[in-house]
Amino acid sequence: MLDIAEELNRWVERGRDFAVATVVAVGGSAPRQPGAALAVDSDGTAVGSVSGGCVEGAVYELCQQALEDGKTVLERFGYSDDDAFAVGLTCGGVIDILVTPVRADGPARPVLAAALAAAATGEAAAVARIASGPAELM
Repeated sequence: MLDIAEELNRWVERGRDFAVATVVAVGGSAPRQPGAALAVDSDGTAVGSVSGGCVEGAVYELCQQALEDGKTVLERFGYSDDDAFAVGLTCGGVIDILVTPVRADGPARPVLAAALAAAATGEAAAVARIASGPAELM
């Protein structure tokens, strides 16, 4: 996500709602490694990449859905011999993508804002997100 931190920091400063899709796991051959991210704002503007094009359209739609319903989702993409027309990676690998909505009035916004401000200036920053578990922790 470091490659889009500066732009996301600007979105935070402008009070924009957005969703961030982050590669959280990779299996086999994959075009991008964990940490790669794609973000979509409420106007439909997108920055970044999670797959170099293989599944960007599907992930873009997941981001839009997260903006609408406010729900975090963990989605797996990979090549399937059973359904050659399914959205997936043609390289044969598997990637897990975590999509998180970031709303201007959300409780996690100040934490993310601080991390993005630090990352945008080259300082060390980290944000942890619980991908599965009890609803009160999500």
